[in-house]
Parts: sequence; C-alpha cells; structure tokens
Amino acid sequence: MTTGSSNNLIVFSLDSDPYGVSYAEWTAKWWQWVLSLPVENNPVNDTTGKNCAINQSGPVWFLAGTVGGVVNRNCAIPAEKSILFPILNHGGTLADSPTIKSEEELLSHATAEMDIISNLEVMVDSVKLSDLQRYRVRSPVFEVVLPEKNLFGGTPGPTRGVSDGYWLFLEPLPKGKHRIHSFGSCLSGKVRIGVDYDITMI
Repeated sequence: MTTGSSNNLIVFSLDSDPYGVSYAEWTAKWWQWVLSLPVENNPVNDTTGKNCAINQSGPVWFLAGTVGGVVNRNCAIPAEKSILFPILNHGGTLADSPTIKSEEELLSHATAEMDIISNLEVMVDSVKLSDLQRYRVRSPVFEVVLPEKNLFGGTPGPTRGVSDGYWLFLEPLPKGKHRIHSFGSCLSGKVRIGVDYDITMI
C-alpha cells in the first residue's frame, strides 16, 4: 500500500489483492455493478448522490463516475468500507455494438479511449494525489446480465465486457465528513469528466 501526505489516507497498490481479490478484478466487479442497474436509477446518471447506496455489498464501496461533464454528489458510507472509484475509465460489452465481435476489439477500443487522456486530478480532503498515471488498470473479461433500459443501450441479457481506465482504491476513511474530487480530460477537450463527492463515513 502507498500512503498520501495524510496519515489517514492509504491507497492500495496495484500489485495488492485487497480482501483476497486483485485490483483488476475489483474493477471488473465495479463494472458488473454499474452495468447491471437500469438507466433510471443508475448511479452513473445520478446528479445528487441519491442512488449511491444501490446494490452495495461486501467490504468495498463503489463510487460511480459519469458519462460526461462534472457533477457533485453526497453519499453516506459505512465507516468500515474501503472505497473504489474511477478517475476516468472506458468499458463496454459485446451487447453494446453490433460492429464489435470480440473481447479483444472491446479492449482495443477502450485502450484507445484511455491513451488520449492527458490530465488526471484527485484530491481527498486536503491531500492532492500525484503520479496518477500509474493507476491505470485493464480489467479481465467479465460476465454481466444487462437489464432492460441499461446504461449504454445494449441488448438485454447475458454478455461479456472489458474495460481500461484509471482508478483509486482507498482504505476506509475515518468517521466523519470527507470530500473526494476527481477529474480527467484530454488535450482536444473531447473528454472532460469529473465528480466531487461530499462523503460522510458513518
């Protein structure tokens, strides 16, 4: 694990296996969580944080990103939970596009989307994190069942997906109020995505 400039902030290292699961596999679990939720209550589309607790279970709490722009959310998280969130990521499934026929093509597309990213920012409370480019993670191929009216409009039912992106995985924060700021962009301005979370660890 690597520690920020605050004694209260610990980030899991990429070669660790938090709770017996690899960093990459945790990102796959994050995508399974997001993609299994219908668009009307999907945390990715949430502008306030009202949906942040949907289908959360186990020792890790997932924070959602957005599909574009910058939003501010409020979220209450049990104090013993670690927190995983994307700074910026791209994923998809074979059900999303009729032109993509394999997991290799999905990963190639996701990799191309992440290769253009030039700016990453994360601040947790007063701690500004550095060397964020090193937290790039490609997920293993994962299975997911897409609901009706799913996030990317894919054909409902079982499918496989894969992702590439930049992630942070935090040990549980102390009880009380915290703020997590994350943002990513590319030079062309095509991508500008960010989330500010006002978090209460309860």
